[in-house]
Amino acid sequence: MLDTILKSADAPALLGGVWLVEGPTAERVGPYTRSVVSRARVAGEGDVHAAVRHAAAYAKQMARLAPATRASVLETASRLATEHRSEVARLIALELGKPVKDGLGEMDRVADTFAVCAAEARQIGGDNLPVAGWERGIGNTALTYRAPAGVALAITPFNAPANLLAHKLGASFAAGNTTIVKAPPQAPAVSAAIVALLLAAGAPVEAVQLLHGGGEVGAALCAAPEVAVVSFTGSAATGAAVARAAGAKRLVLELGGNAATIICEDADLAAAARMCARTGYTNSGQSCISVQRVYVHKSGFDGFVRQVTGEVAALKVGDPLDPSTDVGSMVDDQAAARVAAWAADAGEAGARITTGGTRDGATLKPTVVAGPPADAAVVTQEVFGALVAVLPYDDFDEVLRECNTSRFGLQAGIFTHDVRKIMTAWRELEVGGLIVNGTSNFRLDHVPFGGVKDSGFGRESPRFMVDDYTVVKTLILRGMSIWGEQ
Repeated sequence: MLDTILKSADAPALLGGVWLVEGPTAERVGPYTRSVVSRARVAGEGDVHAAVRHAAAYAKQMARLAPATRASVLETASRLATEHRSEVARLIALELGKPVKDGLGEMDRVADTFAVCAAEARQIGGDNLPVAGWERGIGNTALTYRAPAGVALAITPFNAPANLLAHKLGASFAAGNTTIVKAPPQAPAVSAAIVALLLAAGAPVEAVQLLHGGGEVGAALCAAPEVAVVSFTGSAATGAAVARAAGAKRLVLELGGNAATIICEDADLAAAARMCARTGYTNSGQSCISVQRVYVHKSGFDGFVRQVTGEVAALKVGDPLDPSTDVGSMVDDQAAARVAAWAADAGEAGARITTGGTRDGATLKPTVVAGPPADAAVVTQEVFGALVAVLPYDDFDEVLRECNTSRFGLQAGIFTHDVRKIMTAWRELEVGGLIVNGTSNFRLDHVPFGGVKDSGFGRESPRFMVDDYTVVKTLILRGMSIWGEQ
């Protein structure tokens, strides 16, 4: 099925071990090609119930797979991700307008993610508890192990559809669960390809159910009592809806951001400008940690604006299938129009648009907005587009407070060699992660990743996700002790 999906770009559903093509379909029009690039078999009446029923029935079977068996499958999936990186990167470019070179990088990360999930599967174990350290525990033994949660629901976003699905599906499989995947409507074929890749690696068909559709499908799946844990990546508003629909379930929510990067007076402005230009427009800025707010010490503000404007203006915008393209299109025309409108609003409020600000359909020319007011949408909201706002600051403590005015708190960056400032920022910034001498837009897939405030809760890396996807089970042996009985 993997080869069929990669060649046809059709996105079947997977229910009860059967790939389903017949039924209602939805066409995905590529934001750059302006033509139909894939077709998804969307969930019909009864499909949600069927997916939940199958997943619940398969949970015990999946739990009996030894961790070594799970790890072996995931290691094979890692190799397959490398073998098929070009084909999947092409699908990503067609469905999302993401430059193919970025898609190739995403597939490299998929390979890494599956490999890390395999390593974590081999580490799943338990503890021998020190019960005899308390008087009532003398003469007894207590053991724990991490058992699969049962049925996991993975709701994935469009902006990194391959790697974020690999995180959720890979960690859930490593934990011994059966997983229901609700794919993003904007990337159905990419999602189906990653599911098919795991099955091609040797995962039992009972390991996963795959459904396509809109928010109503996700809401119905969240509400299903058979689902034990929900992992969602997306907007803060949708995350709140997921939490309401899920009720009393274990939740991992990785939501939005409007990430800040601070450039101190001792920073190398040229290097910082190059890095901001490179990481502020990757995937047209459609990343929750994309560079959005850049605070530059006033002594270097004008120079930084000139340098970053030059770097951004030099980015190649165009066909995402062209290996030399730096910036492709955004996910759709509406997204590009929104960001262009926000830039115009900032300009009317006194900011300078030093480059960009215009669009052609879903393709927004990379935009730099210098000196917007603090209450401008490009500062206070999640832009999630090809725009970076640059603001001056005078006092370090003041800029930390300014960064913290955001309702989001996912990740931040800081350019400085002052260890005191680094430690102060790490302590004071209300974010889940801080990148030193780099921008907010940097992630290692085996390192804890997640936010605070409206950016969600839980941490997305295989080690921490395996904890979320498992439950601790305790065994107490009364009258049997390895500790001694007096």
